Amino acid sequence: MNVLTSLWRRLRGDRTPAAIVDTPRDGTSRHHAQATDSLRALVGDTAIPPAVRASLAADFERLEAMLDKLERDELHLAVFGRVSVGKSALSNALLGEDAFEVGVLHGTTRDAVPKRWRDVAGGGVHLIDTPGIDELDGEAREMLAFEVAGISDLVVFVVDGDMTTRERDALALLARTERPLLLALNKADRYGDDERTRLLQRLREHAEGFVRAEDVVAVAARPAPTRVVQVDTDGGERIVERVAEPDIAALRERLVDVLAREGRTLSALNASLFAGRLSDAVGSRIVEARRELAGKVIRQYCLAKAIAVALNPIPVADLLAAGALDAALVVHLARVHGLPMTRVEAGGLLATIAAQLVALMGAVWGVHLVASALKGVSAGVSTVVTAAAQGALAWYATEIVGRAAERYLAAGKSWGEQGPKRVVRDIVAGLDRDSILREAREEILSRLRGAGTSR
Repeated sequence: MNVLTSLWRRLRGDRTPAAIVDTPRDGTSRHHAQATDSLRALVGDTAIPPAVRASLAADFERLEAMLDKLERDELHLAVFGRVSVGKSALSNALLGEDAFEVGVLHGTTRDAVPKRWRDVAGGGVHLIDTPGIDELDGEAREMLAFEVAGISDLVVFVVDGDMTTRERDALALLARTERPLLLALNKADRYGDDERTRLLQRLREHAEGFVRAEDVVAVAARPAPTRVVQVDTDGGERIVERVAEPDIAALRERLVDVLAREGRTLSALNASLFAGRLSDAVGSRIVEARRELAGKVIRQYCLAKAIAVALNPIPVADLLAAGALDAALVVHLARVHGLPMTRVEAGGLLATIAAQLVALMGAVWGVHLVASALKGVSAGVSTVVTAAAQGALAWYATEIVGRAAERYLAAGKSWGEQGPKRVVRDIVAGLDRDSILREAREEILSRLRGAGTSR
């Protein structure tokens, strides 16, 4: 994905016109094919848990739409900006027909519907007119506008004067979607030559780092009608308004140049970048789901081990049973992370963790052993006295074992650069021992009282 990002940046800004001309067509086709294969693989990945796929359903629907667009060899161009800057008028001027509704009221554009523009690439270019970013009732429409721009291959950001703070913020946000931007100063016919030149320079300063200077252009999608004096045959004069033709040549030239030379590559990169972000999201959800499940498993084993240790009246045997439960916990956690582990491997991991625990908690284990031995001293009296305390210590130790094993497995059966000593020490330092021991004692005493009542 770093390769794709660097290529996108090179296409977007770090290149010369000659570099564009020299881009081989077979390279463009290769990028397109690679992106298509990548999206197909992600869409059909059976290893993604159904719950994770369901939680990202909207993103997977978008991914399928992008794959469909790639397979049809289409390009999507989004027109973006505030209400009433002339987005729909500019879209119509580019299309050469009144495909989009134009009005003076806020919120004329209700949806984002693509319209076919011209056959620059295989399946043609589809132009999308988006709702304004500052609709009066338009939080949802504003979100839609950003989403549409986020999946388009190229974005034309339209303004009708010096940029507002909201527009500058929106431009910066769009730049983070990692696709080329063009900035169009619409209604340029309202300004004189000198004022228009100064305004374009000001816009280039605002857009520096986001839009190349040559991609900031002036247009007039619906120029004001011109008034001319018409002389009648009888010598009378009257003022006649004549509709002016749209002046969008500069923008059209830039769009055609970018789309014709780079369109398929931009489409492939856009889809691949989105797929990469979705893959990261899938990975995060899987890790999160595994972490939640691992937490439930650890708690179950903590409780089982605490009760087993507390109720086992045979000295030392309770410790052996506790060890067996810890080994079972490690094996169970390995299954949660999709990394099958044998009992021997689990025992080795448990020994590594236990060695660090002994070094860090020698006093705790000493109490553990003494409490176990006390169980055989007098007719079970010591069992009642020590059961809750020893069970709580067993709970605490299993909590550490489980979290250490979970950290090891989450890293792909690796301790990483920290090593087991550092990992175990950090886990011990991060646990509130008093809180855990108190919770464990209460749970164990509740179980013991329940057991006594049932008898």
